[in-house]
Amino acid sequence: MPVKNRFAELLPEITAWRRDLHENPEILFETHRTSGIVAEKLQAFGCDEVVTGIGRTGVVGVIKGKSNGSGKVIGLRADMDALPIHEQTGLDYKSKTDGAMHACGHDGHTAMLLGAAKYLAETRNFDGTVVVIFQPAEEGGGGGREMCQDGMMDRWNIDEVYGMHNWPGLPTGQFSIRPGAFFAATDQFAITIEGRGGHAAKPHETIDSTLVAAHVITALQSIASRNANPVEQIVVSVTSVETSSKAFNVIAQKVHLKGTVRTMSAEMRNLAEERLKAISTGVAASFGASADVTYYRGYPCMVNHDEHTAYAAEAARVVAGACEDAPLVMGGEDFSFMLEERPGAYILVGNGDTAAVHHPEYDFNDEAIPAGCSWWAEIVEQRMPAA
Repeated sequence: MPVKNRFAELLPEITAWRRDLHENPEILFETHRTSGIVAEKLQAFGCDEVVTGIGRTGVVGVIKGKSNGSGKVIGLRADMDALPIHEQTGLDYKSKTDGAMHACGHDGHTAMLLGAAKYLAETRNFDGTVVVIFQPAEEGGGGGREMCQDGMMDRWNIDEVYGMHNWPGLPTGQFSIRPGAFFAATDQFAITIEGRGGHAAKPHETIDSTLVAAHVITALQSIASRNANPVEQIVVSVTSVETSSKAFNVIAQKVHLKGTVRTMSAEMRNLAEERLKAISTGVAASFGASADVTYYRGYPCMVNHDEHTAYAAEAARVVAGACEDAPLVMGGEDFSFMLEERPGAYILVGNGDTAAVHHPEYDFNDEAIPAGCSWWAEIVEQRMPAA
């Protein structure tokens, strides 16, 4: 079956919303303009309730079906925030804000969910209640966690929740999904190694913190190669090295390391943290230096619920004719917080042959809009069929 005809009719309007959002990106929780536009449109669509300020700048809209015999409440979530990247697309609607751009397609996610909300408010061809969730600060701010901590799930009695992300490389308007662990837990670490600084011509009088750091960096790779079960997914990456000296002839007193750990299970996450601390301090001590390690737990692993993954895949097949098996993704996604509170699923919609997300030349593919909107609507009408 093709996409719903109504979304083909709405495509120019939804595209205009999307491109306006693209021109005016906002980062993290500073989505004041975006949130205002979303709330205004939801009110204009005739939503039964529109609430702002959930999770600081999040917006929630409530749409009641023609009947409510099921008593079911389904949440649909889109993220709204942009990235601190300087856009290099050259588009007519490129970002007007220097150093900020929608490089991950959240403008498209927001526009598609707005399109679905308009359709659902017009038709109300379902038995139950839909809660549309527009979330700030997915890109590192934990907006999903903030909305949950504000009591969103209990306040609107949400039973299950669904999310979507565009995916470059997947044919436009096609879908892919997987049950279970899908996106990785995203942790960060900072290590300060302190030796004894001195003149570079007299290394015997120092404890070379740079040499120690090099050994620590190498040793940390043993977490994946020798500590983790080979069938488990784990990434340990040191991404920043900075010494306390900028001189050519000084052995630095301190070296600061930063990096990230990506895992797909609680067991691997705990192992990584334990071994990272033990290796760093142990290697440093063997040279007579010290290592101070700070480990920051970020987004948890995003886990799709099996039953709801099947619902999501079936809705995708209705819209696109097929739904592919998605690969594991070592990137993070804070929809994980919502899936920890309620069962549900997260799906990928194809963005076609475009630049990758988080790239300065990326742009959301507007041709994916009808498929994305149709999937949102299909989930609702499938899970809460009209009485």
